[in-house]
Amino acid sequence: MMPCPWCGPWGSGMMWGWGNWWWGLIMMIFWLLILIGIVLLVVWAIRQIVHREGTPAGTSRALEILQERYARGEITREQYEQIRRDLLGGASG
Repeated sequence: MMPCPWCGPWGSGMMWGWGNWWWGLIMMIFWLLILIGIVLLVVWAIRQIVHREGTPAGTSRALEILQERYARGEITREQYEQIRRDLLGGASG
C-alpha cells in the first residue's frame, strides 16, 4: 500500500505530487512580478535622467510661470519671447 495514494507514482516529494502544482504557478507569478517591477524601475530611472538632461534645472517650472504671466497679460509677447529665449539659453525653440 502506498503511503500517499493521491500523490501518484512520484510520492509526496515537493513539486512532484498532484496537490502541489499551484506552488509552481505561485512561484512563476512571483518572479514575473519581480521582473516587471525591475523593468518599470529601469524605465522610470531612464525617463528621469533624460528629463533632467533635456532641460536645465528649474527651467520647466520657470517656463510654466512665464506662460502663466503671459496668459494673465502681465507681460507683452515681446517680453515673453525674450525671457523664453533667455531661459532656454538662446535657443529659438
